[in-house]
Amino acid sequence: MDEPVADVSEPSTGDGPARERILAAAETLFAEHGFDATPTSKVAERASVPKGLVHYYFRRKPDLLEALVDRLPRDVVRCSEVIVAGDLTASLRRLVVALDESLDDSAVLSHLLWREADTLPVVRDALQRRFDELVAAVQEVIVGATGREASDDVRGASLLLASAIGHRHAMARHAADDTGEMERELAFVVGALTPPGPRARAGHAARCHP
Repeated sequence: MDEPVADVSEPSTGDGPARERILAAAETLFAEHGFDATPTSKVAERASVPKGLVHYYFRRKPDLLEALVDRLPRDVVRCSEVIVAGDLTASLRRLVVALDESLDDSAVLSHLLWREADTLPVVRDALQRRFDELVAAVQEVIVGATGREASDDVRGASLLLASAIGHRHAMARHAADDTGEMERELAFVVGALTPPGPRARAGHAARCHP
């Protein structure tokens, strides 16, 4: 393993701060070739910085991966932007679209995390955190659109739909697509949660956080 360099000054030239260029280079190279197959010398070369500067900011190569995990968007989606009170189908469809847009903003990083899920606990933890946030977002949209309580049925439906969305993103995260592939899943969840008689009450949309 490369030894850390203790005292290196950041260069003043380049296309941005050196640390950001290093992270951008690591993100691309790790996604293209894998974490283990990418030496820090290649990261330095791609970032146009001295190799020692990589170790100045990141003492170990795993520290680069941890820093990349920290760049993930923290909020899955704002439910107030997708909920249509009283219309669960439209609300969930809008949620899927919003999640796809969020994925597009971090497609390379998402690809990297899926590739390296077994490499370090920090990556597994990040993926689990993202999934938990996705389940919570689905549940919040269901509750906000229908006025239902967060019952076992709602939690189960949220887990099921979140799993379907996560699988879709993992398998086709770089493909241009719309919500067409999710229509059957959405219809199943809506059918399971919609009573045959009364329509959902609109007044409970306030349950959703703005």
